[in-house]
Amino acid sequence: MKRPLAAILLALSASVMAQAPQAPTTPVAGNGAVVTDYRFRGISQTYLGPAVQGGVDYAHASGVYFGNWNSSVSGLVFTGGSGIEMDFYGGVKKSFGDVGFDAGAIYYWYPKAKVAGDDFNNLEVYIGASWRWISGKIFYALDDYFGVNSTQAINYWARRDDRSIALQDRGSSKGTTYLDLNANIPLTRELGVVAHYGILSMKKYDELDYQDWKIGVTYDLQGWVVGAAYVDTSADPLWYYTDGSVGPKDSGRATIVFSVSKTF
Repeated sequence: MKRPLAAILLALSASVMAQAPQAPTTPVAGNGAVVTDYRFRGISQTYLGPAVQGGVDYAHASGVYFGNWNSSVSGLVFTGGSGIEMDFYGGVKKSFGDVGFDAGAIYYWYPKAKVAGDDFNNLEVYIGASWRWISGKIFYALDDYFGVNSTQAINYWARRDDRSIALQDRGSSKGTTYLDLNANIPLTRELGVVAHYGILSMKKYDELDYQDWKIGVTYDLQGWVVGAAYVDTSADPLWYYTDGSVGPKDSGRATIVFSVSKTF
């Protein structure tokens, strides 16, 4: 391994850090964003560089929804790939007053990205609930979590301080879970506060467990939402780093992510 699996690692909310998609409020809705660093579950997917993102959603009156979301990613992270992440998702969302429930599945696809013949693609199911501006979801990986398996353990993951030491071969990481807690607090019609806390529990590969968190603000400028958020993690930099032209970068280190996004 030459670099970490930043993929392990869903404007603010979905555009600052890719989070599980939410059902749109109109039958068909598009979205686009530019962010200074694509942080997925706190981990940079772009070698700490900027990303362009966008997608489209469909929501039926019954609560059924599905959609697609995409982001540019770094080829340093997703080896041999096309430099794009494509997410496809669907589910059912229901509300009862201030209480909501959400259940569905999401597939993350990284075209052509492989390590020793194995890809980074990941399929998860999720279930969640919300109350007013507070929400939570639990995700469960139905296959190798972003490709973490015997092949990646030996060929992709190596300690930053001694590249000859790789993860031990422990088989598939199927069954990995991620707990996603969020708060989106409106202060005024234009200004809002966002907060997030997440816990990744890697099946069979405890070295890769970590927590991530963020706190930020968004401001709506006539439909254009600008945001800034402090993002940090407890990810071990011995494993979570990305090699590149200027050397290894700690992909889970604290940073400020700025974003501009629009829904249409």
